[in-house]
Amino acid sequence: MSVIIPVHNEEKNIPYVYKELKTILENLSQNKKIKYEVIFVNDGSTDNSLEVLKNLKKKDQCLRILNMDRNRGQAAALSAGFYHARGDIIITMDGDGQNDPRYIPLILSKLEEGYKVVTGFRQKRQEPFFTRVLPSKIANRMIALFTGLKVRDNGCSLKGYKKGIPQKYQIPHGFHRFIPALFGVKNDEVFEIPIIDRPRLYGKTHYNLKRTFEVLRELLTIPFILIDPIKYEKIWKKLFKFSFFIFLIMFLLFFFSFSFQLLMIELFLGLFSCLSYVIWKNLRRFNLAQVESVFKVEEIF
Repeated sequence: MSVIIPVHNEEKNIPYVYKELKTILENLSQNKKIKYEVIFVNDGSTDNSLEVLKNLKKKDQCLRILNMDRNRGQAAALSAGFYHARGDIIITMDGDGQNDPRYIPLILSKLEEGYKVVTGFRQKRQEPFFTRVLPSKIANRMIALFTGLKVRDNGCSLKGYKKGIPQKYQIPHGFHRFIPALFGVKNDEVFEIPIIDRPRLYGKTHYNLKRTFEVLRELLTIPFILIDPIKYEKIWKKLFKFSFFIFLIMFLLFFFSFSFQLLMIELFLGLFSCLSYVIWKNLRRFNLAQVESVFKVEEIF
């Protein structure tokens, strides 16, 4: 089993997260004979996180450190962890202490039952309602609507996968919010477990309300990624160029002959051009990520 934990400036949280996790993993090792590794992905931390991890590594050979070349974000850190993971089972969790590792045995048992993905569903979230909880609820409803995968909490980092599932794609910035839908799993292949959300131990969250608008942007792209991202990149590129060309022609007509009908057509074409441009560029970004790695591990300890 591989446990992947991305960290960015979490020097105070790392020792507590590690100690709590280690207790659970040792119990699993003794009682179920499970071999494990803990992979901390240091995502360009500017504090003392790397030194804290190195000190833990000196005492624990089951701990591995992937040191990224710079801060690339959670999607890239997860991609790096997935790529280097050796386990048949892969667990992901946050490095801020909000995810309780005591749920890991339950995740394992559900994966053993045959589910491909097990994801946490946070209860009693310890975060501001209007800036974090409410936007998250709206985003999750929209993700379920667009993808057909009825997961209630895509944003929960505590997840379990069978090997091969998370290695399906390189994950570009922002697209980690659509895991597990991004990996193409079906509703009957995913199990949700309710978990009690805990407050962050130290430091401030790296998330803000801006992320909600990023979710909406990437959400437009997901249905086409799930079908054929290369094919639809070409289609949306052509749609953008065609609609923008017509938009320019209509603009000239509107300039010389003002009418309400032309104004409505012009507004529609302008909106469609913007929409098609966003979808095309997002599909291009996703497809490029599959060719050019989204992460670069500078050192492995």
